[in-house]
Amino acid sequence: MSDSANSIDRAPTPRDPGGSANPTPSLIDLDAWPRRQHFVHYMESSPCTYSMTVELDVTEFVSAMRSSTRKTYLAQLWAISAVVNRHEEFRMCLTESGQPAVWDEIDPSCTVFNKERETFSCVWAPYDPDFGIFHAAAAPILAEYSAATELFPQGDEPSNIFFLSSLPWASFTGFNLNQKNAWRNLAPIFTIGRYVEREGRTLMPLAIQVHHAAADGFHVSRLVNELQELFASPKWVGSH
Repeated sequence: MSDSANSIDRAPTPRDPGGSANPTPSLIDLDAWPRRQHFVHYMESSPCTYSMTVELDVTEFVSAMRSSTRKTYLAQLWAISAVVNRHEEFRMCLTESGQPAVWDEIDPSCTVFNKERETFSCVWAPYDPDFGIFHAAAAPILAEYSAATELFPQGDEPSNIFFLSSLPWASFTGFNLNQKNAWRNLAPIFTIGRYVEREGRTLMPLAIQVHHAAADGFHVSRLVNELQELFASPKWVGSH
């Protein structure tokens, strides 16, 4: 994750590998925005990020993935992307002048692990509301860069992205990122942990880090609940 990835004080790259037009975020009308005071307070008076770690019940999701040829990591990535894209507070960014703005759509940037080098690369894929279309586009991207030796093998990341990483080697009940000079990054950051079996159910640790200027506890809780609903009803996974 580059320091400037979610701030549009540089020229953004095209939003998809096909080279479509550069995205432009929409400015938020501060006079009509209910969270204007909250934004100013947590951006200027008391800059603040916070994290929440939850356990999501993914029992039905795991069962569905056993019957599918699609990749679990990409399914996790799509589910989180789908909920993130439902809500403006998770698609926010800052303009060069510091004004809050919202992307029409935001793409996931995720980590890909190189087993031989024991290092990871950050790669991004274009989000699509159809999981099948997303999987078809993202799977070859992750495969292509699975042996990458650079941190950002695709070059500069687009501006309209959020961040996700996976730690399949360990489960956790708390996870926090301490970023220096991160006050201009309004995009959420997600970290997935190793599944835990408990009382016949499969649980997935998920850490979520957000900027308080963009989202409050209510918004993160809503995201968690909607994500839980997706994993509890995984018909979207499909069998292909």
